[in-house]
Order: sequence, then C-alpha cells, then structure tokens
Amino acid sequence: MNNLQQPDRPVTPTLLVGVDFGLPFFDAELEELGLLAQTAGLTPVARMTCKRKAPDAALFIGSGKADEIKQLAIQLGVQEVLFDQSLSPAQQRNLERHLELPVNDRTLLILQIFAQRARSHEGKLQVELARLQYLSTRLVRRWSHLERQSGGIGMRGGPGESQIELDRRMIADSIKRIKERLVKVKRQRQTQRRQRERRDAFNISLVGYTNAGKSTLFNALVKARVYAADQLFATLDTTTRQLYLGELGRVISLSDTVGFIRDLPHGLVNAFQATLQEAVDADLLLHVVDFSSPNHLEQIAEVQRVLAEIGAGDIPQMLVFNKLDQVDPTLRPHAVQDVYELAGVPTPRIFLSAQTGDGVAVLRQMLVDKIQAPQETPEDSSDFHASHEADPDFGTIEPK
Repeated sequence: MNNLQQPDRPVTPTLLVGVDFGLPFFDAELEELGLLAQTAGLTPVARMTCKRKAPDAALFIGSGKADEIKQLAIQLGVQEVLFDQSLSPAQQRNLERHLELPVNDRTLLILQIFAQRARSHEGKLQVELARLQYLSTRLVRRWSHLERQSGGIGMRGGPGESQIELDRRMIADSIKRIKERLVKVKRQRQTQRRQRERRDAFNISLVGYTNAGKSTLFNALVKARVYAADQLFATLDTTTRQLYLGELGRVISLSDTVGFIRDLPHGLVNAFQATLQEAVDADLLLHVVDFSSPNHLEQIAEVQRVLAEIGAGDIPQMLVFNKLDQVDPTLRPHAVQDVYELAGVPTPRIFLSAQTGDGVAVLRQMLVDKIQAPQETPEDSSDFHASHEADPDFGTIEPK
C-alpha cells in the first residue's frame, strides 16, 4: 500500500480485521479498509481474516479468533485494531476489554477522515453532527467518569442522574443546536439556488465513488484549483463554479461533491443532506467512474444506491469513465463514447483521462449537445440505443 499519512503524524501500527460472511468482493473490501486507514493517518501492519455465517453477539468474531488477534497484536506491537464491518457498542466494548487495545470500526474511521478533511463551516457542522450521533450510543465505552453520582453528608449532592445520563443529555442538546444551524445553512443554499434559477442556470453535479477523479475533472472543466489527490475523500465540501461552454447563451453551474463509498454510514448521509442537495437539485449528473479499478462495476452500483437514497435516482446522468491512461491498452475501448445500460436506462458514456486531458474536449461538446437538445422521450432513447447496437464499436468493453 502507498503510505498516505502526513509525515509529521505519529505512527499508529494498526491491525486490520475482516470477517467474510460469504459476500462477494471480500478481498477488495479489505483493501479499501487499508486505504481508509492510511488516509486517516494509521499504519496498517497486518491483516487477519476469518469466515463466519453470522456475527458473534458478544465479540463479533468469537473468543477463539479474538485470542488469535490478541497474540498477533502483541507480537507486532499493534496499538489499534480496526474492523471492516460496523460493530455494536457492546461488541466494541467487549473486544476492547478482551484485547486490551483500542478497537474501532469502519464507521468511526470514516467519521475521523471526514473530521480531518472538512474545511467549510457547513462541512464541519455536518461532521460534528454525525460524530455526536455515533458517540451517543457509545457513551459507556468512551467516557471513564460514569459512576453513579453520590450524595449525602460531607459530599456534593447530584441531580439524581448518572454521569452517562448527563453526557447523553448534553449531546442531545448539542445535536439539536447543530441541526438548527444546519437548517439555516440549507435555507441559504436554497436562496442561492433560486438566484441561479432566475438566471436560467443549468446545474450539473459531479458524483461518483470516492477517488474516481471528480475533483481532477472539475479542475479540467472550469480551470479551477480545487484540491485533488490520489486519496479517499480528498473532497468533502461542495464547490460550485460557472462552466463556460461555447455560445450556449446561458449560465452553466458545475458542482464538485463528496464521493460515495460502500457502507457509507447512514448518519453521514443524513448529516450531509445539505451538501448532497446539490446533486438532488441538479439538471444533469456527471457520474465519474474509475475505469482503472477492477471493481468499477460494483462502485457504479453503490453510487446508484446512494443516489436513490438521497432522492437523486431519477435525475438524468452521463457516465464518465475516467483514468483511461491507467487502463491496459488491450482493455481500452474502440470508441471514445457509446451508450451504457445503467439500471436499464440507456445512458451516454465517454472514456477519458481528466489527468492528461485526453477526451475532456469531447465531453465538453457532449454537454453542449445535451443542453441544446430537446428533452427526449423514453421512446426516443430506446431508438437511439437500438441504432447503436449494430455499431461494431458499441459495447466492446468487457467487465474487468
């Protein structure tokens, strides 16, 4: 793995644990966990896997495998154990007691990355909301001052609440305040959208799996300098710029949004509703795909699932198969553009490299044609799809 942590961060040797419940792509999922760990500043030193039909209620992995993990952690000097699946508060607490080490799961890891990367006021509010919602269920594990408050002669009387009840109430109050502030932020965004609508703006949002190259494509299209890196979740805050497309005679707004990922915590989806609203309100979604990834088909499916969850599943899409420069020449397409069956809907697709610029000009022209063209009926789309089926260059890409 490439080491993505900052050089001034202390090294935290971490053991990755994955449980195979018989689902496909298990190895790829554990590889992704390693990238997430590095993005958060951890240093994966080993992996341990096991197969189970169902999680153990107490330790998730069972006592035997927990003993193996403890011995390996001692041998390697591991300081933290990281599970690929989400753990219940009880499982997390029991594992920490058994292993005598901090134990975290994929959900908290993603929350930590979001907390490190959020820059805007809105993004920080959203991350803090998701973090508090997560920790509110784990107060027993996270706080050490949870004894029942005592009263009596010579002692300060308490309000009759345990410290955990006080903490829970304070967190609930904080969640309420943050939600109220996010409502104001959402109203501000709605005002900005109404202003764009009055200018007859056409809104395009870049969506896709994390690290698919959305920010690099955004920079190539609008000549911006949005931070882009070969990292998971390099972009967390939505950025919107005007996109110039020839002589269209109208304003085009292009938004770069946060990337999606498998098992994105529901708390984050809910907390980021204000940011993801840019995708919901778009006239067109540019769905950016990392064509060089061997799991790009599964990543497409995951993005489609999240889009449906946030209410953006019916918005027209254009597929951008990115990172063509990183694909083996024997697997590259014969045609630069074609039509792809996306959830049964014929969808325009283009192959390009945002990094080298190859194909970006073709994409710009496709956007011009899309915006200028009258709205197609489903029958029109079916006819267009049928006319391309006879093209020898159509549908020649085999799944990798």
